[in-house]
Amino acid sequence: MSPARRCSRTACGRPAVNTLTYVYGDQTAVLGPLATYAEPHAYDLCHLHSERLSAPRGWEVMRLAPDPAASGPSTDDLLALADAVREVGRPAAVPELTGPQGLAGETGRETGRRGHLRILSSD
Repeated sequence: MSPARRCSRTACGRPAVNTLTYVYGDQTAVLGPLATYAEPHAYDLCHLHSERLSAPRGWEVMRLAPDPAASGPSTDDLLALADAVREVGRPAAVPELTGPQGLAGETGRETGRRGHLRILSSD
């Protein structure tokens, strides 16, 4: 597990909670929720430095509020997790191998499976 990202401000060791980026063409500083990955041209700020943020004269500061729905797992995430757990809990169907050579050239019938390995009987 990687350590939590820290505030980009010099001598500040608090955890980062927001990411600051600049749109130079529009003279805008954008402060939003902490980015998923650290970017080289963005600054991660703690709560204190996010609140104290000011921009150069003539620049606009846009403060993007975090999406409350994004703070936790979504319904889709929970359903996907439940489906994955159900799938692992189901017994694996053992396919019948047909023909004298089977599916991959083996002779016999598959009687079990352990991971990617198959158990073949030589009836």
